Amino acid sequence: MTKECKIDVASKTKRKTLSVKVRTKSFSPVECGLVQEEAIEEAGRCLGLRECQYCEICGLLCPDLCITRDEKTGEVLIDLDYCKGCGICAAVCPKGAIEMVLEEGK
Repeated sequence: MTKECKIDVASKTKRKTLSVKVRTKSFSPVECGLVQEEAIEEAGRCLGLRECQYCEICGLLCPDLCITRDEKTGEVLIDLDYCKGCGICAAVCPKGAIEMVLEEGK
């Protein structure tokens, strides 16, 4: 069984701006700040940008050679049948895109 390295892009929070009429009358900032709920959502989006950039460091350091790249699509594939769960790939991933999760008992 193989698992794809997926890329999920979150949409950016739309910031409020001053109208052109107000901008010409003062030196106030053009973009308004975020309210607390918007700031929390934006921080979650920024911190969530831990997507795989296909650097292949995980595959180079995998002792079981179970991380490969699909030649046609270029996506990183993890063969979970051969993975022993050592966690080296998760430790060396510069984007933090690999997360180690305990398997439920069968």
